[in-house]
Amino acid sequence: MSEEEIELDFARTDRIGFGEAVFCINKTPKQINLILDQTRSKGAAILVTRLSQDKYEELSEINRRDLDYDPGSETGFFMFQRKRPLPEQVAIISAGTSDAKVAKEASRTLDFNYISSKLFLDLGVAGLWRLTSQIESIKQYPVIIAVAGMDAALISVLGGLVSSVIIAVPTSTGYGMAREGKTALAASLASCAPGVVVCNIDNGYGAACGAIRVIQSATLRFPPDKE
Repeated sequence: MSEEEIELDFARTDRIGFGEAVFCINKTPKQINLILDQTRSKGAAILVTRLSQDKYEELSEINRRDLDYDPGSETGFFMFQRKRPLPEQVAIISAGTSDAKVAKEASRTLDFNYISSKLFLDLGVAGLWRLTSQIESIKQYPVIIAVAGMDAALISVLGGLVSSVIIAVPTSTGYGMAREGKTALAASLASCAPGVVVCNIDNGYGAACGAIRVIQSATLRFPPDKE
């Protein structure tokens, strides 16, 4: 892969409202280095997703220096300048700690696009009291990303309790008949709770982008009152 083969989308933010991202599964450290070098040469910033710790450690020293890497979510902010903190607008809820990586990928994607979120981890229905004890706080958020594997029961339960936009992310967590997330995906799509929208398996990034579209659309059509 040569630099001429890379076509990065630096106009994405102006066009659709959120920045360029690079999905690093199946990319070699050499290819990732080329992408980051080109990003630096343009004076741009980029979100890196699904970057394993091993690949991160094989990147060039200068690229590691300029990459805010989080191994828990396997994401990185490259050449990113953080703005002032913003009010939290999205609640991200995971059923179990095994789903935390996907939840944190969503949180980091929102953060890269200047939207703050609140993580509620390990609120699965096996201990329903954990969810009900937090439900009043969760209801305050206009958008909820719900991350759940196995039977994805959390998603249907939330759909019957809150009026917020719910973006479901089924995960590949689970034994045998969980079928690497296919059961959670089917359960999410077949949910009795109306109005829940569903992303692909383990796609925390996609769920965050959906949340960004919702928030931006609402802001454009119903701008906050000016004092």
